[in-house]
Amino acid sequence: MNIVVQKFGGTSVRNLECQRQVMQKVLRPYREGNKVIVVLSAMAGETNRLLALADEWSDNPDPAERDSLVSTGEQVSCALFAMLLKQQGVKARSVLGFQAPVCTNNAFGSARITDIDSEKLQKMLNEYDVLVVAGFQGCDAEQRITTLGRGGSDTSAVAMAAALDADVCEIYTDVPGVFTTDPNMCTEARKIDRIAYDEMLEMASMGAKVLQIRSVEFAQKYNVTVHVRSTFSDEPGTIVTQEDETMESVLVSGIAYDKDQARITLVHVKDTPGVSAAIFSPLAEQNILVDMIVQNPSKDGKTDMTFTVPRADVDQTIKTLEKLQYEIGYEELHSNINVSKVSIIGVGMRNHSGVASKAFQSLADENINILMISTSEIKVTCLIDDKYTELAVRTLHNAFQLENGDTTETP
Repeated sequence: MNIVVQKFGGTSVRNLECQRQVMQKVLRPYREGNKVIVVLSAMAGETNRLLALADEWSDNPDPAERDSLVSTGEQVSCALFAMLLKQQGVKARSVLGFQAPVCTNNAFGSARITDIDSEKLQKMLNEYDVLVVAGFQGCDAEQRITTLGRGGSDTSAVAMAAALDADVCEIYTDVPGVFTTDPNMCTEARKIDRIAYDEMLEMASMGAKVLQIRSVEFAQKYNVTVHVRSTFSDEPGTIVTQEDETMESVLVSGIAYDKDQARITLVHVKDTPGVSAAIFSPLAEQNILVDMIVQNPSKDGKTDMTFTVPRADVDQTIKTLEKLQYEIGYEELHSNINVSKVSIIGVGMRNHSGVASKAFQSLADENINILMISTSEIKVTCLIDDKYTELAVRTLHNAFQLENGDTTETP
């Protein structure tokens, strides 16, 4: 049995005209003799409408009831789309998260998939040619409906493909693939034909909204080939797959940025064992994601500690650290929400030197000051003033000639 998994987002299913266009995408593999699993999101804007209802009805909506509410958006999309397919004579049915079932933990609002009943899905595919599955949702051990968080339909689709050993998982969006950077910020951005899982993970973690980061992690873990392409054209998109020699020859694959950042500085912290744990453990307990961390050289037993957190977590971070001032022993706390991260990403950086120096010099030539730096094997990230974000992205994109893909020479 050849199986193709296709996922369509909210803009792709927002009305009858769009769903008819989606149906033509689904009919292509169906007519080629494949069994098809179609994973759908709620219609564009529907999840936000339902969340607003929850906030109108309750000052502090119960997470489980909120999941039960917002999951109805996908239920509507699936039922309507299944009607369209049946009208065309296709043996199809809608399948909700608890019917598959997609088993998750009970972290309502951001649940993680623990198992998918592949045998039950196989039996459904023996009876039906197309299953229209609700993305974004599952159920916990107590049969409570759960949701996977924003972009969770991507994860649903990849998990389905992994569970059923599908030939490919096609993620349809309103863009034609993954680009070297945000085309809205840099008109010379170029679509990437193939990208490695690690590169896609880094780009997703930096705010690239083409794929949800957990869906990429799932794809890498289970070796699922993902094809990101446009609902509104037939052109090939971007293949997300295992790293190969061709990818390694390219120094830089893309430039990513994240404006949802804030910088926190603790001045004159006691430089003694256990202080770092005293700072970051309470933040972890608050589920605050700390990213870049810089500790200045110690002087007279004191040091400055600077780190970044998501902008939305600044108030909670400050509140948490102010309660710990005596324990940590810092003298002042400073925060700055007017910062952003810009990253150079490429698996070829593992085997080539000079990428960081070229990036730093390019930013210096434009008088863009680097506030913090962090690196990994395939990424160099600079924290800068957010007013320079667009200029920095264009500068780095041009410096590595990403508009024509000519990044194989060592800089």
